[in-house]
Amino acid sequence: MKIEIFALCDAATEQQGKLNLLGSFDHLLAKQEPVGQPGCTLAIRLRFTKNEEGQHLIRVTFGDEDGKLVMPPLEATVGVRVAPNESTVVAHLILNMQQLILPRFGEYSIDLAIDGRAESTLPLYVRRLPETA
Repeated sequence: MKIEIFALCDAATEQQGKLNLLGSFDHLLAKQEPVGQPGCTLAIRLRFTKNEEGQHLIRVTFGDEDGKLVMPPLEATVGVRVAPNESTVVAHLILNMQQLILPRFGEYSIDLAIDGRAESTLPLYVRRLPETA
């Protein structure tokens, strides 16, 4: 299995096998804590080979610098089946998060695990908006 895309973005869609991303980011700026984000999306594109066919558990956790989760884990099961005339297949996951509340400024971590094994991490930096003079 190969992770081709793991991105935090404003929105994502899938159309005719294409994964479309809008506004990938890793920073949020706010005037005060807690920091609210009305909506954002995790876009994931995974490539599997024939010998990886079957069910795979995808788990995403979102935590602060101390490892405390800021939202419940997101879980999905992906059924992988490679077409007879192909050697690989992709799976797209679009995980929408609404009304995300981040309690304080700092660094957050979005962790991706597949079948119980940690595979990738995205940072999210939440910073105070600089005051203008």
